Amino acid sequence: MARIPRTLTAAITALTALAWLIAVALGAGEWAQGFMGFIPARVIGVAVPWTALPAILTPLSSTLVHANFVHLAFNLLIFVWCGAAVERVLGRGGLALIYVVGAYAAAAAQFGYTATLPSSDLAWITPMIGASGAISAVMGAFALSFGRAKHITGSARVNRWINIVWLLVAWVVLQLLVGWTAGAQGYLLATPAHIGGFLAGLLIQRPLLLWRYRSA
Repeated sequence: MARIPRTLTAAITALTALAWLIAVALGAGEWAQGFMGFIPARVIGVAVPWTALPAILTPLSSTLVHANFVHLAFNLLIFVWCGAAVERVLGRGGLALIYVVGAYAAAAAQFGYTATLPSSDLAWITPMIGASGAISAVMGAFALSFGRAKHITGSARVNRWINIVWLLVAWVVLQLLVGWTAGAQGYLLATPAHIGGFLAGLLIQRPLLLWRYRSA
């Protein structure tokens, strides 16, 4: 029987899938969104009329909550593909840091966007759920580690950034299509969060790479 690789990528994938399965089995999907989802209004001290985790934990706990199977499966498919590759380059610690920083960067970006909206806007109280913000950071690190830019201009650096932007746009569009085809309602499929997570992955990939191979 084939052995399942003991990697952090496999562990995060299994934990995320298990959390969704438990919520479905208990019929607690909506409860999980309110209890574990990131709600922008809570950052500024607005209380919610239900039991919820401390707001500081919800950028990470929200990665364990998904609206439906399509939402979960698409996120995990991308994560397994990119996460395994990033883990080989940066190690378990590097992947863990990228994932956690990405989750918080995604929440910060979503909050920053929400802060531009009227206080009456539903985005303030709608839970942001899903692992796509954290996975966006992993994708950013993947893009820097493995992206092969086409020769569009005479500058290799410009070509590389064109490739990175293209990957970001494609990821955001795919997320929006998944939300549309799944007919998801009542949760926030947040483009600013995807961008924030992706940028975080870009920013910390090289420092982590240099740190891991500092003695090489």
